[in-house]
Amino acid sequence: MKKVLIYSSLVLSMVLFSFSFVWYKQVYVYYTPLITMFFRLLISSLFLFLYAITLKRFKKVDKKDYKTFLLLALFEPLIYFIGESFGMKLVSATVGAVIVSTIPLFTPVLAYYMFKERMSKMNIFGIILSFFGVLLVVLKDDFSFSASPGGVLLMFLAVAGAMGYSTQIVKLTKKYNPITIIIVQNAIGAIYFLPLLLIFDLHQFENINVSLHSLIPLFELAIFSSSFAYIFFLSGVKNLGIVKANMFTNIIPVFTAIFAFFILDESLIVRKLVGIAVVVTGLFLSQIKYNKFIKRYFFLRK
Repeated sequence: MKKVLIYSSLVLSMVLFSFSFVWYKQVYVYYTPLITMFFRLLISSLFLFLYAITLKRFKKVDKKDYKTFLLLALFEPLIYFIGESFGMKLVSATVGAVIVSTIPLFTPVLAYYMFKERMSKMNIFGIILSFFGVLLVVLKDDFSFSASPGGVLLMFLAVAGAMGYSTQIVKLTKKYNPITIIIVQNAIGAIYFLPLLLIFDLHQFENINVSLHSLIPLFELAIFSSSFAYIFFLSGVKNLGIVKANMFTNIIPVFTAIFAFFILDESLIVRKLVGIAVVVTGLFLSQIKYNKFIKRYFFLRK
């Protein structure tokens, strides 16, 4: 039952992360990326702080951990969101989603060298299989997609930020609850973004027109993508490790394709449906223990 809850929380976090690609497109009609990111992080940290104080879930940060939190927030939100938010101005939601889904391909190598976190051959095969399923979902009928080179590079900057984030977050999940981590990382992230906003977007900030239509996607990004999605994700990291938790990133493009079908009236052809099935299969294989699986279902089953 516990594993079901863990996996469910990770899937839910990926659903919320997937929606962020839609909300980006909506909020950029009104605000610049820097204005969006600053207020997204500020709203998130204030919302979660009030939530944590009410439930008495906020844990005071030890002085010796300040450096780790500063480095964590440097990688994500700062570097990650600079890459993602500016990249999403240049590429489609689907292309952005598939680049983000490459995170699980790099995480096992990083986790092995940083934390000696090993994966079986079955787990690695599952990762590779799942990524090929992602390609089936996002590629066009002629198996190609067009995208801005600059936008692609920015999205891979986001991936690099996520990798750096992975090196620091494992240490903190062993000591702090997810709400505390997210409050601190987002508050520091807002501080990081403030001078960039004042230097590059002060004129736009002074002339923005606030309306209900502009605030809805901003609050959706802040409350759902920068708050609850991270709470669910860090819960998975704490219980499964960074490699297996990041593996769920592969299903983001799948959800993006489904949302595009219902919201943007994009076609959901057979190839995409096959790709979704491949992603889910790869995700399953990435989570099981190889030896236990073989013994239970094949050669040594009694």
